[in-house]
Amino acid sequence: MAFVHRTTMTPTKLELLTGWLPKQSWYVGDADTPELVKAGGFRLDDPEGAVGIEFMVVVDTTAQEPVAYLVPMGYRGAALDGVPGEALIGTSEHGVLGTRWIYDGVHDPVVTAQLGALLRGEAVPQHQSESDTPDPTVTVHGTVPGDGRGDGPGVQVNRVLRPAEAAQGSSGHLVAGWTWPDGTAARGVLATVAPR
Repeated sequence: MAFVHRTTMTPTKLELLTGWLPKQSWYVGDADTPELVKAGGFRLDDPEGAVGIEFMVVVDTTAQEPVAYLVPMGYRGAALDGVPGEALIGTSEHGVLGTRWIYDGVHDPVVTAQLGALLRGEAVPQHQSESDTPDPTVTVHGTVPGDGRGDGPGVQVNRVLRPAEAAQGSSGHLVAGWTWPDGTAARGVLATVAPR
């Protein structure tokens, strides 16, 4: 099980995302520098114990109506070869583990494999900030083919989140919650498996 360290990261994840998020094609904000707050998320375990996996929900508060984004992240102890340049969110100095390369999880094969495992019921979502603590609020609905893989074209990660408990036309979907800046709780579909 992954161990969540109580330490510092410099720059912080939110600082890295503030610079990276506006450069993404799915960013819907107007501001070049969003004001991000951590609003929710969960972790998955890497069976090999080498890659930290976090699905973080951040809310941009600069817009008139706050916007929630999902950013899956893979934390690595070395650079990942064979991925596009925009896949690297940035590097950060971890107070315990040293330099960490933080990648957009949709480009990290360990992250996508574990997302596929979660959708097939073969992985257990973990609490975002507690070690070895399952998060029962993260749920998978519907059926996912036994050979469904998270790194295949059939899995779609929803980047801009909207409150909804079901996905249109999906044979399986992942639902989790986040909290808006005013304290209101929301739940939405984070990822879907397209029907075959």
